[in-house]
Order: sequence, then structure tokens, then C-alpha cells
Amino acid sequence: MKRLAGKIAIITGGASGIGAAGTRKFAGEGATVVIADLNETAGNALAAELTAAGQDVRFVKCDVANTGQVKAVIDFCRDLGGLDIIYNNAGVYLAGADGRITDIEEDIWDKVIAINLKSVYLFCKYGIPLMLERGGSIINTASSAGMIGIPNCDAYTATKGAIVQLTKSLAAEYGRYNIRTNCISPAAIMTPMVRQSNPPDCDAFDENAFLKLRTPLRRYGTPEEIADLACYLASNEATYLNGTVIAADGGITINGDLSKAK
Repeated sequence: MKRLAGKIAIITGGASGIGAAGTRKFAGEGATVVIADLNETAGNALAAELTAAGQDVRFVKCDVANTGQVKAVIDFCRDLGGLDIIYNNAGVYLAGADGRITDIEEDIWDKVIAINLKSVYLFCKYGIPLMLERGGSIINTASSAGMIGIPNCDAYTATKGAIVQLTKSLAAEYGRYNIRTNCISPAAIMTPMVRQSNPPDCDAFDENAFLKLRTPLRRYGTPEEIADLACYLASNEATYLNGTVIAADGGITINGDLSKAK
């Protein structure tokens, strides 16, 4: 039997990057997957591809920081029969705009908080009441930036640190209702967003030094490796994990100050 058979899952930002890998993994393991994403082209294409392969994937266009649109996604799941998994994957790092707190414009701060953190609030606020009917799994996405100090991305780090702590609070509050909340903190996962934030011609970042000095596994991780972990947390194999924060980073967070990798 497939590991997520009969389960209904929301994956925010599920049309690309780590989210798309999660969509493929969850659907392949038997879940009905609802992609909540703004990217209609990518979302519809992925849903069509996996549906043609015999999997159950739906796309709902959603600004994850918009209350009405989030409610619409939850209502969509209610119509499907319920909700078992919320994978809060959507997130953004605004390269060139995020930075030291004294340099970040207020609109950039607000945008990062809205996409990265408010989205988690909204999907949990409106999704948990539906999950109370039969329990389930919430998987939040933080980052190494939520676990150690990383300079020059203060809006991003603020959201990721908050997600780590919110995960623990949700785990304490809703565990009694058989709703488990856990957190994945990825780092150095090769996605378009990571490549954009570390362009190869950037004088301020030495990619080879980063991999050699700061990453014990000496390589980037893949979206599929994070998807495998998320699937595990969503499955019945992880029924005694609650409030756990897993650093899926090849060992980066044990290596200290990333600013030394220049």
C-alpha cells in the first residue's frame, strides 16, 4: 500500500522547486495533492502531467498571503472530503532587496513576512479546524537561517526563526488532537531561487569555497531529498514525531558562521 494512500494534502508553492518535488512525491505515494500557488502555467502543467500518469493532483491559484484565497483552498479540500496534510512550503528570498535590517525597505520587509510567515498562519488558522475531524500532519519549512545567524538577509531570517518557534507551539497545542507539527530546515538545496541568490559571477560569494569549507557533504542537496523527508513526516512512519525541527542541510548548521565562506 502506498504511504499516503487516501490522504488529502495541500502543498503551498507546490508548482516549482522543492514544492514541485513534494507534489510529485506525495502524489506518487497515493495522496490527493492540492497545489496552492500563484504560478498558473507551472501549476496547471504539473497537475496535468501527473493526472495523465494516473495520479490525483489539483491546482488552485492562490496568493498564500491572501486570506480569501487561502480560505478558498481550504474549502476546495473540504469539498474533496477533508484535509490530512498541510505542507507549508511556499517561501521567498529577495536577493538584492533583503539585507541588513537598516537597509531593508519597509515594503520588502512586509512582502517577505507575508509570503514566508503570514502564509503559515493563514493555512494553519483555516486548515486546522478541518484537520481536527481526523488528525493529520503539518509540515513547516524553515531554513538554516532560522537556526543559526546568517548575515545580510534579515527579513528572511526573521521569518524562518519565527517558523521554527511556531512549529513548537503548534505541536504543543494540537498534539492532543492527533495533529503533528514538524519543521524541515533546508539549506543549500539547488533550486532556481538558490541559484538566483548565489549567481556564479557574484564577487561576494565563492561557491566552491562554500561547498568545501561550510558543507560537510561537499555538495548541494536536491529538492527530491527534501521531498522524501516531507513525505516521511506526512506518513504513518512518523506518528511519534511532533515539534521536531530537522536540519536537512548536509551539516551546514554545525559549521558555524557562513560569512567566513567568501
